[in-house]
Amino acid sequence: MRARLGLSKRPRLSRACAKSFALLAGCVAAPLLGGLMGCGGNSASDSQVSGVSGYHGGTLAGGFNLPPDVGTSGGANGSGGSGGSGSPAPYMLPVDFTRGEKGGYKLGAAINPASTGSAGATGSGGGVGSAGSSSVSTGCGTQILGIVRDFKGDNEMGGHPDFEHFAGTSPSLGIVKPALGADQKPVYAGNGPIYDPSNGQQTTDQTHFDQWYRATPNVNKPFVVYFYFEPNGGVLTFQSTAFFPLDGAGWGNTPGKPHNFGFTTEVHTRFNYKGGETFAFTGDDDLWVFINHKLAIDLGGLHQQQSSSISLDQEAAKLGISAGSGYDLDLFHAERHSNASNFRVDTNLEFTNCGTIVEEPPVK
Repeated sequence: MRARLGLSKRPRLSRACAKSFALLAGCVAAPLLGGLMGCGGNSASDSQVSGVSGYHGGTLAGGFNLPPDVGTSGGANGSGGSGGSGSPAPYMLPVDFTRGEKGGYKLGAAINPASTGSAGATGSGGGVGSAGSSSVSTGCGTQILGIVRDFKGDNEMGGHPDFEHFAGTSPSLGIVKPALGADQKPVYAGNGPIYDPSNGQQTTDQTHFDQWYRATPNVNKPFVVYFYFEPNGGVLTFQSTAFFPLDGAGWGNTPGKPHNFGFTTEVHTRFNYKGGETFAFTGDDDLWVFINHKLAIDLGGLHQQQSSSISLDQEAAKLGISAGSGYDLDLFHAERHSNASNFRVDTNLEFTNCGTIVEEPPVK
């Protein structure tokens, strides 16, 4: 970013973690807070551990060609492995992840929007297989899957007018509506440009905003991204003060800059609400978190690094949640301007899937 100075059931396509880390990601957040628990042994296949049938690439009804490391179709419950004694193990970031201050991230394969096709029905996801002799049989633990989409800036030929264009120093609230859309995407709260009294113009119009989190040929280039969380004194933390997952990828780095600044991040997951959970975010630029399809954190607009947190117990009535049930969490982020990119999440939520790629038709 640049200072002014000058979330009914969603359609699901994937409940799987990256195949190469399926065993690590099979642990639940709660036991990780006191040390990583042992997961299922090698006798279980990757698809068994993730709880969905394996998918090995191809075109989906929603208009996506997914890479071969992302599961998509529903499947039977996995049986889990026979190994894993449940004893704590030290935290260790996988070697092919980019290390952050806490945890790390890894760019996965490109997701190529199909030129034609419309959204259609998909198989329902299967349950998560039991993790050997560990005491918890569901959850995702340290790794969450998402999508990052690369954009050219307004200063480039064919660039997007919402990137490398506007400026601000503080959050601009109300860019999106308080309820998540039926397509699991944020709903733009206007038609034309949105202005903030303190920060000025923040967006161009609904048509261009809708491209932020939707497949748009010749406008954005989507990739799978993996977040690896680190146990951190009672919570799990992902923190990067140089969050640039698309460096050297997509449309390439921002002209004249050492990094690729123009991108959005989208994460769909689910958690068990037991009581006492919190979720906090620190970063720039736009950030919206929906819980149970209701806006829980609003840090929209271009701004310097800002923080916001939510206590689920205190906001339970507003969010329509009650302890003992599972709920969706949907996160939408945008890095829209140089010269910094900060991204931090601290939470003690027990995630029960490893990330979902929501089916969608391409934006025409």
